[in-house]
Amino acid sequence: MIKLEHLSKNFGPLTVLKDINVEIGEGEVISVIGPSGTGKSTLLRCINLLERPSGGSIRIDGVDLLDPKTNVPKIRQKMNMVFQSFNLFDHLSVMENLTIAPIKLLGKTRQEAERKATELLTLVGVAEKAGNFPDELSGGQKQRVAIARCLAMDPEIILFDEPTSSLDPTMVSEVLSVIRRLARGGMTMVIVTHEMDFARDVSHRVLYIDDGVIYEEGTPEQIFNNPQKEKTKAFIHRIRSINYHITSPAYDIFTIQSEIEAFCEKQILPVKTRQNLLSIVEEMLNMYKPHLSTSPVDMTLAYSEKKSSVELVFESLGAAFNPLEKSLPADGSEPTGIRSMTRSIDYQRLNDRNRLTMLLS
Repeated sequence: MIKLEHLSKNFGPLTVLKDINVEIGEGEVISVIGPSGTGKSTLLRCINLLERPSGGSIRIDGVDLLDPKTNVPKIRQKMNMVFQSFNLFDHLSVMENLTIAPIKLLGKTRQEAERKATELLTLVGVAEKAGNFPDELSGGQKQRVAIARCLAMDPEIILFDEPTSSLDPTMVSEVLSVIRRLARGGMTMVIVTHEMDFARDVSHRVLYIDDGVIYEEGTPEQIFNNPQKEKTKAFIHRIRSINYHITSPAYDIFTIQSEIEAFCEKQILPVKTRQNLLSIVEEMLNMYKPHLSTSPVDMTLAYSEKKSSVELVFESLGAAFNPLEKSLPADGSEPTGIRSMTRSIDYQRLNDRNRLTMLLS
């Protein structure tokens, strides 16, 4: 359905895409992942000709999109795009946002367009907002309306450009649920996303883009559980860890806890593990607190799916210092609270660094 051959895109002297080659079949769901700034969104914009490629070819159902004779607006009617910034018409109601294009471009009557719009708004769960304007909606509602507006044009292909990146975490799931429903319905979709669990669940194939090329592609199982190339391995590892460089006793514990909770939710960690992590982090940072002005702490939280384990590492420079030793009871045992919440605790002195590693089940 979509065939890209030797696709490239330059912005002046900057090369953003280099020799992209991929074929996407009807009904296939492709997730595009990779570091920021590596050409993922530019790829979608080239497919939809919002950006003119510098070289190569794009074929949609065998039609060369770059041929001057091609009726591009007609092709665009079958291939729609959902943007991260919603792109709704603020001066139009939700219903008007959905009906304006079908009436003007598809020749539908207002009655036909409104009937279809009502069906689609019901599908995405915002039918009661038909008379509202975009600024009266939450971010999640706006994105669901944007998806419904795409569907109003009866597309065969939908391109999603990071559809949840502008949303609060509480709104992400409602948008992803709608996209999952479309995937089950057989819609051909190309999705640029940072939601790795979603990409794993919904995709037939995953493209990992780095430095403007498709560096590795494969099934979700291969890319997320057994990547073959080093950059892919490094990226997958990074998305399963979070790091903090804490330099002041006035650190924001509430933001840290909020981000840890969001991390745990993405990794689908048990509630008990989340609670233990929050307790350990708060207690450990309190132990480090008197020393932070002169000896900052690096804290890393990492999740290993293969080992089904969570690792929490605290590192600091300077003189030998194990905060747990300062908290030891008279018998020399470790604090029972932390011990009961961990599988193992290991302190190492590595050159001039102190490393305390905790393994949670």
